[in-house]
Amino acid sequence: MDIYKHVVVFVVLTFLRTLNRADAADCVFMRSCILPCSFQTGEELVIHWIQVTTGYIVHSYYHNQDQLGLQDPRFRDRTSLFKDQISRGNASLRLTGVKIQDQGPYKCYTGTKTGSKEPIIKLNVDAAVRKVHIQQVENRITCSSEGIFPKPELTWSTSSQSNVTLQNKPTVQQTEQQLYSISSSLMVSLTDLDYSCTVSTPTKKRRATWFQPTSINGSDTETTIPCTSSNTPLTGLIWRFNHSHIILNQTGTDSTVSEEWRQQVKSVSESGSLTLKDLSSDQEGVYTCELSDAEETNVTNTFLRIENSPDNVAAIAGGVIGAILILVLIAAAFCIYKKIYKYMKKSKKEQSSPGEEMTPLEKEQRDLEPIKDTNISTKD
Repeated sequence: MDIYKHVVVFVVLTFLRTLNRADAADCVFMRSCILPCSFQTGEELVIHWIQVTTGYIVHSYYHNQDQLGLQDPRFRDRTSLFKDQISRGNASLRLTGVKIQDQGPYKCYTGTKTGSKEPIIKLNVDAAVRKVHIQQVENRITCSSEGIFPKPELTWSTSSQSNVTLQNKPTVQQTEQQLYSISSSLMVSLTDLDYSCTVSTPTKKRRATWFQPTSINGSDTETTIPCTSSNTPLTGLIWRFNHSHIILNQTGTDSTVSEEWRQQVKSVSESGSLTLKDLSSDQEGVYTCELSDAEETNVTNTFLRIENSPDNVAAIAGGVIGAILILVLIAAAFCIYKKIYKYMKKSKKEQSSPGEEMTPLEKEQRDLEPIKDTNISTKD
């Protein structure tokens, strides 16, 4: 029994030493990856790629062709050799769509008439931190990121030079694909600080910064809203209105403006600043700029107050004055008309006084005069 234990220990130690000496292949999640392997050429070549921890056959080659009858299903249609380089001693394996489950040691067995080799290649999978999301709701700031491997860490910092304690244990979850998501929230107690959140793995880290909101007064004709930028080239830019309505989305040099804002968006500068035109009171509110580069994301919030330009104020005032003048002229004309009408009626009565000789037509008009006076008095 003691001998058996010694043998087991020896095998385990040998295996661990082999792993330590193994070549490494650093692969990116869902990308293609090459596991290197070379050998001395010879006749009757046999190549077997085997996943060490499971014993699964990954790929086999002999009789000068692939032999995939015993290949494990999880590697089906994902493996290939460099056929044009096998004759030169290259038995490297190309693995596509790398998954977290693929991580671990692989044995590359190559055998010919003259001998064999069994080097171990350790496959490492990395799903880097691609983006960190940061937002504020009332007095709480939340930071989150997802689709990460290996398990990430999250830390907070502020723009203050003082020792502000920002400790909050993050929540970490893992998906069916074995990818990690992480999130953390802080209660904002100091309103004059900028808050930064960093999510990191051994190979990659990204930071997101939430800048304290500012406010500006803008013109209804044309206004430029600034955005906090960095010195590195931009990789992404998103402008939002009142935190939810997307105004503009830019990736690299490709920019898309939403249909709702096409009449207002005039231009976007290289630093991310947004220039708007022809604004109304409906466009007064909070504008959020989310600007990303290769390593960080900056989120800036600006409250825009819209002021009418002098030309528009003058135009509005002129319109009001013009309307008042028109009403005054109409009232004056009506008064003049009433005076003229009364004068003509009075003159007509004087011409129709008794004692004067009247024609039959004039008598008829005289007899109708009381009826007309009654109607006019009623209308007045």
